[in-house]
Amino acid sequence: MATAALSQVKASNVGTRSVPRTLGRDSRLFALAVLHAAVLLAWPAGVTIAFGLWWNANTISHNFIHRPFFRSRRANFLFSCYLSALLGFPQTLWRDRHLAHHAGVPLRLRFSVRLATEIVLVAAVWAAIFLWNPRFFALVYLPGYLAGLLLCAAQGYYEHARGVTSHYGRLYNLLCFNDGFHAEHHAYPGVHWSELPSRIRPDARASRWPPILRWLDSLNLEGLERLVLRSPTLQALVLHTHARAFHQLLRGLPRPKNVIIVGGGLFPRTALALRELLPGACITVLDASMQSLAIATPLLPSDTEVICRRYFPGESLDCDLAVIPLAFDGDRERIYRDPPARVTLVHDWIWRRRGASSIVSIFLLKRINLVTK
Repeated sequence: MATAALSQVKASNVGTRSVPRTLGRDSRLFALAVLHAAVLLAWPAGVTIAFGLWWNANTISHNFIHRPFFRSRRANFLFSCYLSALLGFPQTLWRDRHLAHHAGVPLRLRFSVRLATEIVLVAAVWAAIFLWNPRFFALVYLPGYLAGLLLCAAQGYYEHARGVTSHYGRLYNLLCFNDGFHAEHHAYPGVHWSELPSRIRPDARASRWPPILRWLDSLNLEGLERLVLRSPTLQALVLHTHARAFHQLLRGLPRPKNVIIVGGGLFPRTALALRELLPGACITVLDASMQSLAIATPLLPSDTEVICRRYFPGESLDCDLAVIPLAFDGDRERIYRDPPARVTLVHDWIWRRRGASSIVSIFLLKRINLVTK
């Protein structure tokens, strides 16, 4: 069963073997692999070793695993040897481990001439560095190498910690060749990296942070929510700043009669602020977490409707005004492209301004963007 699953993944990775594969669309990756070596030679520092290993393993090496760059087996073998020496671990072993991960089966170590060659090359490079400068090897190269592996481990963990998760930020996907489209990559492992943006899955779990920074999801948002719950002073502050931002954005627009707030939060500041600004409006809080709703409900006005279910980007909401929280766990970019209501307010980080916008608080690093259909 496991062997069959792994074989299926390998077949999907190579796409169609009968189609000739030239460097073509991967010429940039090949050129950057050469540049990586040049950078290490010019700036042989722990930082460049660590981040170079992490970046290459998740872009060049990762794409090469799924879709070898060359038509020639020999050329692919030589490039695999080059990457092994450059990154400090055998690419054949990395490939088998990664494909086993996609198949959902344990790694079965298989010895081969190719693997032996790559192991010898890595050992030779390490020996050469040690003989050239033992101090550099012990105090610079080895710590940088281990830090790079740690970054790779963190990347892999946060890509899958809460289920396979994508990140649709433009900058990260530009620098990392669409590595952020991770749910799409798992669904179509043989698809070329350049085609992943056209395969976005509407049900994909998404994060506003790239994998290496995804720990911030739980660090600053939930921690701040719980801190506000314990402090009446902070509650008054966030209510005032949110009400001011809402008033500025809604001023001049038709008065909404039906409002849906996605995500009640632990302290439901949006519902409380909008109740003051929009007396008489029907306000509904839509949240997938029963635990969050249980905490927020006693604080809500008695006429607020509460519904426990998940909102999926692209879904239309039957309301005049929809509000999306900063802690929304989904494809925020799709909400901007396809807002759920005629008027939608999207909480976002202060550096992400979209159209009409109002800063909630510089201290909170938060703004609200107005999106209309």
